[in-house]
Amino acid sequence: MTGTRPAADARAAARALTHTFRQHVAQTSAEPLGIVVAQARGSWIIDIHGRRYLDLLSGMGVSNLGHGNAVVRRACRAQLDRYLHVMVYGEFVLDAQVRLAAQLTTLAGPPFEQAYFTNSGAEAIEGALKTARKHTRRAGLVAFELGFHGDTLGALSVGGNPHYRDPFLPLLPHTTILPWSDADALQAIDRRTAAVVIEPVQAEGGVRSADPAFLRLLRDRCTKVGALLIFDEVVTGLGRTGTLFAFEQSGIRPDLLVLAKALGGGLPLGAFLGSRKVLGTLARNPALGHVTTFGGHPLSCAAATAALQVLADRGLVAQAAARGRTFLAGLQDLQRAHPVIRAVRGVGLLLAIELRSARATRRFAAACLARGLILNWTLHRDTVVRLAPPLTISPGEIRHALDALDAALRSLA
Repeated sequence: MTGTRPAADARAAARALTHTFRQHVAQTSAEPLGIVVAQARGSWIIDIHGRRYLDLLSGMGVSNLGHGNAVVRRACRAQLDRYLHVMVYGEFVLDAQVRLAAQLTTLAGPPFEQAYFTNSGAEAIEGALKTARKHTRRAGLVAFELGFHGDTLGALSVGGNPHYRDPFLPLLPHTTILPWSDADALQAIDRRTAAVVIEPVQAEGGVRSADPAFLRLLRDRCTKVGALLIFDEVVTGLGRTGTLFAFEQSGIRPDLLVLAKALGGGLPLGAFLGSRKVLGTLARNPALGHVTTFGGHPLSCAAATAALQVLADRGLVAQAAARGRTFLAGLQDLQRAHPVIRAVRGVGLLLAIELRSARATRRFAAACLARGLILNWTLHRDTVVRLAPPLTISPGEIRHALDALDAALRSLA
């Protein structure tokens, strides 16, 4: 009896907590995963019953270093002992924030000279859109089908899926959504356009990479008409694609670079980077025309600086490229073995499995969860499962994931 009592207590506690979760936490879907988390370390999440799950989503791309990185935790403890919130944006000099801004702009290189810190990716997109409108004195915005830039009204306005846009209409006027990678469509970008926003790899759109030749044409068109080019690297930034920033793979540079998710090392943090000339627009006519209470919080900035150091010290960007190739090769083997897979693709450790129907994709995701893999299909493609494991994932964990994916696929037959 003694052995069964802790298990029974855990089950009762899980039921009670899940009930309270459903009653008092606003739900975003009818069927949440419902894992009652007890601990998370490395690539693994452990539930209240002691069951281990291999996290192939990295907390939706936040936990690039895995869960609970020791260096980041030490940096947070050191900052906790000094101060938390004082007055964050633009009035006090906060060393953690200053060091992070200098490090990011140095790593990104020209034209990026300054960073504006926010709480999230959607807020960074909002700030970038406002900056572009104010700097150019134009209203037009251009984005691409199946793009995803966040759920605030401005970010949703440049989102490329009517399924999520239409319930909230009317959104920002003067917004145009173009076909993906269609060079001829770029003529719609004209002297009324303030900014064009694009993900170099569409994550929610099914892990679709923009053709470098298309991105070069886009850069040329924006330069010609005086529109700012915004790269949304909320998902792809900080090593996910096998380079520190995905724009490095295209040979072009945007005017504004948006970062979030992995930036904070596990804490909430976003940023948009640009030149002093462009970002200086926010400081005048009027002053304080765009401010934030918590953006660039010193605790988040301390965690972010530590996370960047870990990326460099452990060579995780190159490791993401190498382990991404290993993982993709394993997925290609699975495609050959399982006709239900239509395609696999990936850039670094941002990978996709495309199945032949939405029903098969739902069943596959459920079968993976039953085998201890955390993954899910993308928002905009109900036949695509996205994988974004920690950049620290080991070869053994990749083999474990491939074996479990194989077993899940076999269960569909």
